[in-house]
Amino acid sequence: MCFKKISIVVIWALVFIGCKNKNTTNNVYENAITKTTLDSLIANPPEGMVWIPGGTFLQGAVPQDKMAMMHEKPQHSVTVDGFFMDITEITNAQFSKFVDATGYLTVAEREIDWELMKKQLPAGTPKPHDSILQPGSLLFKKTKSSVPNLYDFSQWWQWAIGVNWKHPNGAQSTLEGKENHPVVHISYQDAEAYCKWAGKRLPTEAEWEFAARGNRENTTYFWGDERSKLAKQANSWEGEFPVFNTLEDGFERTAPVKSYPPNGFGLYDMAGNVWEFTSDWYNVNYYNELLETDSVAINPKGANKAYNPNNLYIEEKIIKGGSFLCSDSYCASYRVSSRMGTSSDSSAEHVGFRTVVTPEMLLLISTHN
Repeated sequence: MCFKKISIVVIWALVFIGCKNKNTTNNVYENAITKTTLDSLIANPPEGMVWIPGGTFLQGAVPQDKMAMMHEKPQHSVTVDGFFMDITEITNAQFSKFVDATGYLTVAEREIDWELMKKQLPAGTPKPHDSILQPGSLLFKKTKSSVPNLYDFSQWWQWAIGVNWKHPNGAQSTLEGKENHPVVHISYQDAEAYCKWAGKRLPTEAEWEFAARGNRENTTYFWGDERSKLAKQANSWEGEFPVFNTLEDGFERTAPVKSYPPNGFGLYDMAGNVWEFTSDWYNVNYYNELLETDSVAINPKGANKAYNPNNLYIEEKIIKGGSFLCSDSYCASYRVSSRMGTSSDSSAEHVGFRTVVTPEMLLLISTHN
């Protein structure tokens, strides 16, 4: 059991108190799986999943995207093989079944072990008061007035004791009426535990981005390049962030899955609602390193280690898709190429996940059964 209980807790609490699609043959399966077997699996996908055919595409920010950040560049050619992906983000109802079956306790619910946590922090970091070192998670809070510095995340995030996936909006909140909302306050470790139980895995960043494009080539958003369509396509922040949300898209925080149109592959909420974990380490140098190889990356699994010069003491995983907090003034991460790093052992109100499974994994499971 890991009690890393978020280096980000101390940092936030003590420092700030606190953010070309072309279908190809799936060669990897040709020797292991016959075409007949593959066709049968595709015709009968796992419940709640859809087949993503795989192909070669340009990963990273498209030339016309004026809001793209440097860590989304340069574009580079990637090939991914076919896989099945959850049509929606994992919901509270789905995660409840996992917890009921296993008795699993999420990171946000576990007692904090300071002796383990301090090993991840700069030498000499003082121990927070015991009133702070209690289980909890990061909760969004609006500000009362305009925020001149959008780099200071502590202005709209607070460490909230007693907040976890069962109490997503405060220690006294419940999941009543939110069964079909994406589960949040989930750490990477929690997502992996769910995957192990379900016989699935998290997508790589390349798989996620290929799937998010929905069979469209080089567009800023999964629906095209028209920013004006955002409110009808995704759950994001409309209005002045983080002061006032106009609710133009219909929701203040998370929305039930399938509240907006699917992309070309039939996937919902690949933009907005909640950020989604991928299996890749966040490394700011990785895209440039890929481009230097001067070849197409085949089923890349990301950098060998995490590296973020702005967060040297935290190992971060890549999250994709943006959330209900994204706006034009703050991250605009409903764009397909958007990416962000987040601590692998922390949780927050705007992060969830979905899973994938390959034909090989399905055959392995059926053989063992």
